[in-house]
Amino acid sequence: MKKRILGFWEIWNMSFGFLGIQFGFALQGGFMSRIFQTLGADKHDIPLLWIAAPLTGLLVQPIIGYMSDRTWSPKWGRRRPYFLVGAILSSIALFFVPYSPTLWIAAGFLWILDASINVSMEPFRALVADKLDESQRTYGFVMQTLIIGIGTWVASNLPWLVSEMGVSDAADLGVVPDSVKIAFAIGAFVFLISILYTVFTTTEYPPEDMEEFEREKAQKSSFVSDITNNIGNMPSTMKKLGVIQFFSWFAFFTMWSMANPALTEHVYNTPAPIEANFDMTNAADKEAFDIQNTAFQKASNSVGSAMGVYGLSSMAFALLFVFYTRKRNINRKYVHMLSLWIGGAGFLLMMVVSPEQLKYCFMLIGIAWGSILSMPYAMLSSSVDPKKMGMFMGIFNMFIVIPQIIAALGGINFVSGLLGDDAINAMIIAGLSLIIAGLCNFLITEKAAISYQPTE
Repeated sequence: MKKRILGFWEIWNMSFGFLGIQFGFALQGGFMSRIFQTLGADKHDIPLLWIAAPLTGLLVQPIIGYMSDRTWSPKWGRRRPYFLVGAILSSIALFFVPYSPTLWIAAGFLWILDASINVSMEPFRALVADKLDESQRTYGFVMQTLIIGIGTWVASNLPWLVSEMGVSDAADLGVVPDSVKIAFAIGAFVFLISILYTVFTTTEYPPEDMEEFEREKAQKSSFVSDITNNIGNMPSTMKKLGVIQFFSWFAFFTMWSMANPALTEHVYNTPAPIEANFDMTNAADKEAFDIQNTAFQKASNSVGSAMGVYGLSSMAFALLFVFYTRKRNINRKYVHMLSLWIGGAGFLLMMVVSPEQLKYCFMLIGIAWGSILSMPYAMLSSSVDPKKMGMFMGIFNMFIVIPQIIAALGGINFVSGLLGDDAINAMIIAGLSLIIAGLCNFLITEKAAISYQPTE
């Protein structure tokens, strides 16, 4: 079916819900490790505490993709019911995460939060392919990246902004500061409102052949067998993109889980105070702990604010390509390769920068992030059966979550440990991983994936 060419605001409306999704991801990615450290986690234990994120993605996204492919409601469409359910659950989890009294409860909330975000996120990827003609797909995925960049920057700065407005960063032992609690509450509100905006301003195309759709849906097929068959028959382009995704997402999981301990320690020289080093019944020790803890919390605000810059630069990347790809084609392969190398340089420079210069590292990383969120999906959508777009987008997520699971189960600690015990070594590994990911783009040779060519 030849799809209608959509205008800017139509594509904006269908992508706007990603603002809320990215509020959730940015608050989780920028401040979850800080919450874990506040509740007493050792820096070496943090990657394992993060394992909820990739595991829930591995389980939830293929299931939701499979279900949304087989869903149709004349009123709610195919993907929008999943946006809405995920938004409600995510907003509840976001609000309560910073009130966790213990480490295991915080880790449990991360499971709930990440599973709920994934319920919303996967159908958003499929919606672009559902709604847009082939000629507009790069434009559509880049538009999502633009909105993701806005969400990343704003959400990453929320604790700093709330602190600047007079809310305290000080807190007792094992208690998350009020500045973080308020930031997460704002994030919960934005998540729900932005998803509702997309749900009520966007329509979806019905299945091309409704009778065939109903017959296929009525057939008794096994989810596991369908997934297995489609994994076995995935296009070669998808497999090659999977190698690139492996190294890309290993790098970014390393950043999300280890940037706060690495940068507060190496760049700001204010590591999280260790409870065992203080006698909290002694007034002098208690005062010393409070001073160090407040310094750590303020440095964490600054790290989060600097991380937000990668959202801004990814937004600039997306904005440039939104306007460029409206009328022209690009070589997706080489754009992605160069972007990943630039991001790798940003990580490597963290070894030598001052606190004032840190934002420039994240500016470079944002270029890689903007490309990761758009180019692989644009290349993939040119290579798969449109009837199984949700399924394949969910399966493609395996190449995102498997490297994160490996990283969480000791991959980060092992590889960075080869360089020494300093937490900053994790950022060096992230940089090298992005450089390898860039090189892997040479594997992509299919012309349809590299650059869409309109038919005459």
